[in-house]
Amino acid sequence: MACQASVIECYQQLLRQSQRMLEFARQGDWTNLVLEKSLYLVELESVTQCERRLGVEGGDKLRRACLLEQILELEAEIRGCLLARRDELGRLIDVSRRQIDLGRAYRPDGPFDGGFM
Repeated sequence: MACQASVIECYQQLLRQSQRMLEFARQGDWTNLVLEKSLYLVELESVTQCERRLGVEGGDKLRRACLLEQILELEAEIRGCLLARRDELGRLIDVSRRQIDLGRAYRPDGPFDGGFM
């Protein structure tokens, strides 16, 4: 969003995007989460540039602070979902490794096949 909209409107858009990202994270829709995060980062850069040019005045500073606080709370919850997913994937990787190790140990040409060299 270019500077046609107010800086506050841009922050409101970032908040909506954060809400969508959290919903994707809660649903385990990692593909759409990553896509939305990409759009979010583009929007964030635009807001940053716009804010540098236009600044934030008076009451808008308080509104911006409230929006930022909400965005940061959503980001923390998204991070929690991502950490839980990371832990889940770590457990799955461990199970897969154990299955591979067991398969190697018990296959006929494995180290414990009972044969002599």
